[in-house]
Amino acid sequence: MEIYSTEEQQAEAIKQFFRDNGVSLALGIVLGLGGLYGWKAYNQSQITNAEAASNAYSEIVEGEEVLASAESFIANNGDSNYAVLAAFVAAKEAVDKQQYSVATEKLRFAADTVKNPELKATALTRLARIQLTEKKLDEALATLNTPMPASFNAQVSEIKGDVYLEKGDKQSARTHYQAAVSASEDANNTLLQNKLDDLATAQPAA
Repeated sequence: MEIYSTEEQQAEAIKQFFRDNGVSLALGIVLGLGGLYGWKAYNQSQITNAEAASNAYSEIVEGEEVLASAESFIANNGDSNYAVLAAFVAAKEAVDKQQYSVATEKLRFAADTVKNPELKATALTRLARIQLTEKKLDEALATLNTPMPASFNAQVSEIKGDVYLEKGDKQSARTHYQAAVSASEDANNTLLQNKLDDLATAQPAA
């Protein structure tokens, strides 16, 4: 089961999150406060904190003990944007180690914390794939029924198709796979088309 896909929209969402919520956000808050008294000290404090969080996040990504480092980082920086990104990194590491309960915890934190709708949807779709892997099929459907941006329609429909196929409901699986094809911007999604073809082959002749 490929829980972590490489859709360009997910990569772009994370890039956009950095652009929208990096150090410039801290500076914008400071500028919005108005007044000059204490501005320089507050400004420097915000930059210092942001840089410290950035450095600590980099250590997580580049280090070997990703899960332990991420756990500590999130506990100490839970209100920072980097905590969400650390949660994504920790979730992927947990999935690689088949520690699905840990991955679920981190993705729920990300989904509940992040404001960016694309990143929230990324966390939810990854969570649904984990739930599918663990055969928690009704939970996966409930997760996928959470409102998400339209750009995720194809991905959500495909995962729903996978869930229904696991349930043995081939008709519903086919319906969702077809919806995924219709919503997909990738006209050459071979894997998705193969899923539809397999269902067609499995049908008895009329």
